[in-house]
Amino acid sequence: MTSKDKEYGTGDGEASSNSETTENTVHKRTLSSKDILSEGETMKRAAAKKLIERYFFQLIDGCGNPKCDNEHCASSGKAKKLTRNQAAAQAIRLFAQEARLCDTKPTKVPKTQDNGAKGKDVPFITEEKLLEILETCKRESSYSLLIRTLGEVYSSTDSLNKSFIKKDLNVVNPLDSMLERAPLDLKNMKKEDVRTLEGDMDKEIDSQEVEEGGSSSKKLGTNNILDKGDDVNVDLVSLRRAYEALFEVPSSVFESALVNALTTLTMELDVRLLGDAGRGPDFLNVFVIVAELPVLGTSEYLEVALPKLCRAAARLPIVAQARLAKVWARHCKSRIKTLLQALQQLVTLRVISGVFTRDYCVNDEEGVTAPTKVMKILYYANILAGELDPADLRQEEDESERGSSGALSVGSSDSLLGRGSTSRPRHKDPLGVELGVDILDARRPFIPFSEFYNEPLSDAIEMDKDFAYYKSEADQKKFSFMNYSFILTPATKTLGLYYDNRIRMYSERRMSFFQNVAGQHTNPYLRLKVKRDHIIDDTLVELEMAMENPNDLKKQLVVEFEGEQGIDEGGVSKEFFQLIVEEIFNPDYGMFTFQQETGTVWFNPTSFESDAQFTLIGIVLGLAIYNNIILDVHFPMVVYRKLMGKKGTFHDLEEWNPTLYTGLKELLEYEEDDIEDTFMQTFRICYQDVFGSAFFHELKDGGDQIYVTQENKKEFVDLYADFLLNKSVEKQFKAFRRGFQMVTDESPLQLLFRPEEVEQLVCGSKNFDFNELEEATEYDGYTDDSPIIKYFWEIVHSMSLESKRKLLQFATGSDRVPVGGLSKLKLIIARNGPDSDRLPTAHTCFNVLMLPEYESKEKLNDRLLKAINYSKGFGML
Repeated sequence: MTSKDKEYGTGDGEASSNSETTENTVHKRTLSSKDILSEGETMKRAAAKKLIERYFFQLIDGCGNPKCDNEHCASSGKAKKLTRNQAAAQAIRLFAQEARLCDTKPTKVPKTQDNGAKGKDVPFITEEKLLEILETCKRESSYSLLIRTLGEVYSSTDSLNKSFIKKDLNVVNPLDSMLERAPLDLKNMKKEDVRTLEGDMDKEIDSQEVEEGGSSSKKLGTNNILDKGDDVNVDLVSLRRAYEALFEVPSSVFESALVNALTTLTMELDVRLLGDAGRGPDFLNVFVIVAELPVLGTSEYLEVALPKLCRAAARLPIVAQARLAKVWARHCKSRIKTLLQALQQLVTLRVISGVFTRDYCVNDEEGVTAPTKVMKILYYANILAGELDPADLRQEEDESERGSSGALSVGSSDSLLGRGSTSRPRHKDPLGVELGVDILDARRPFIPFSEFYNEPLSDAIEMDKDFAYYKSEADQKKFSFMNYSFILTPATKTLGLYYDNRIRMYSERRMSFFQNVAGQHTNPYLRLKVKRDHIIDDTLVELEMAMENPNDLKKQLVVEFEGEQGIDEGGVSKEFFQLIVEEIFNPDYGMFTFQQETGTVWFNPTSFESDAQFTLIGIVLGLAIYNNIILDVHFPMVVYRKLMGKKGTFHDLEEWNPTLYTGLKELLEYEEDDIEDTFMQTFRICYQDVFGSAFFHELKDGGDQIYVTQENKKEFVDLYADFLLNKSVEKQFKAFRRGFQMVTDESPLQLLFRPEEVEQLVCGSKNFDFNELEEATEYDGYTDDSPIIKYFWEIVHSMSLESKRKLLQFATGSDRVPVGGLSKLKLIIARNGPDSDRLPTAHTCFNVLMLPEYESKEKLNDRLLKAINYSKGFGML
């Protein structure tokens, strides 16, 4: 064993105690740097170092006494959160000031102290030792030494904590580095000396902390969250080389030993995480080292070791989970997808092989819930590893948006805009709060969010029970997947939202019943009676009349077209929404501009319509979601991001106006000095309204005289995007969002759905797969082998997309595909008598197509096309 091995504690079999090793180490370093020191001065310095170490770990981990009142102890809650570098500098200051030390020692002891029992060394492993063991095993043709070593190290948290540690002490322990360069008279150090040491230390750490891929952490750009709190003293590069060498050996040689060791390890973690020890930072190394194993998703590891590891990780406190997420995001990007796949395999395996009943559902299976909890850590790591927007782009609802301005018509000052509204604050996930990140901050995740969906699990969940668990989450006894919605498909989440909306509708009907009994005559439904030719004006009037109580919007919608006999069981409402959307977005109305390039609509910044009209559109959007109706609207994605509470940014221009985005991107990427002469752009911009009229706007005072330069081009682009997407339509969008929130403010919409999923919720799927519809269709009076049914599907599959949409419109009342695809649309084809000249009819409320048994395919084709092309209105058969 070399002297270097002894000094860093990487060898095995040392006979001396750890305290002796510490003194010897200090003695060696002192003699090599200051030959003139006497032995007495060396001993004083070693004693001072031990005291400083106590201060250091007291600041980092605390003394473990929950009633501690020492302001310099982490356990008291009075000490500021410090980085290891800051804690090292502060420890020296406290030593110089002779500050108070707690009587109880910190839960974490310095590595120079004895971590083992009765003076025995804790076994650990490094890359060098593993390579040496492998070489010995190959030479002796026996792997007993490897098996024994893996069993010893991977079964103990203390052993793993000491394994694969970076050899550079400047990184592992900043306190050692500071003490080495500190003045001899530690007691009388000046403040300037401490600041100098801390500054030098920061420079060294900055130069050595390199993220995966070889780029400095300072180059992370938009992701400043990872600039702190993600320190890890595991040498990941060395660890990966070691694993690569280890798994060149046939895994069958040591697999059983490693699986058994990991099982023992997780049992120890379970015990320690239930106690005070779980609050310490030690377990970070354990989870980082084990998570790097390249075989977690295979064979016995998946069935035995991984479930237990997930159970232990799920018990980590939020602070520890946040640290793990940061480490994975910065140092282990290449492992995120692999870990996710292993967790998905585990969940799928447990779902498929499990036997679930109403009394024991998938929510009760720890083999499913524990990996889901770990997946949340990975979910946030995926967000952090991707591209983030600043948190200040999030905008919470202003109090003014809940106020009483901008009603539907002149004279109704507060009828529609939420008098007495009880809007709830946005749901905050505890892990997200600890990390200081929100799903809205994710501009582009490291891997697509859709890879977190687990379809077998989503199909197996009984959403009625899961919703009940979600509503009763106060007792914390039951697990609800609604709190882990990233793993659910949009179709399953839509079902959860449906239950919430229906229960709220039932509650409103119940309240109306009791009010009627008490003599207060109220309608249990939100009834709208409108004329087709005056649908906008009639809707405005009806909503204003219905809005004496804002909670009326939470009632089930019932629509009646004047002069028509149709009874609304859902189908009439679908047509109402279709007609009102067509009218509102009509270019002649002037409320929206049409983006020719993208086929989307945008708010007209110069619209003459009142805020009430835009509030109506927001209400329509909210009512559609609330009543489970899909709309034919074409907003760019930035609208849904803004609805969920995030301002539009330059990056949103890519979907909003690709040509403009490309031009501004070229401006940002232009590096030549002649930018002013090349672009000739000032801070004055020009834009057009819906009628083609040109308007000019200065992005800042005197903008017409300020040219875009290399220094201010980023400012120009940000101001330009902010004006187009936020400021120019602020009045219109606030009214729109206000109406939307009046309906959705109490629903779990923001908990369940990301902005792109809200678009699916509003507009439906874009996948018109009629093969899925055929497989999901049920029959009444026919079978799938009936000749008329075979003719029907042959005709449908040969139709153009436009005709297929008309068929959907005719049979269901909407030409949109529900979230999850046409397989989620339960179409029923019912026999409507023998052959006749009657046209097919439909009960759109129940998605029932009434089809006579025509004698030939040609006659069926003729009658069906006439029905879908010329149908309008509702009548009683």
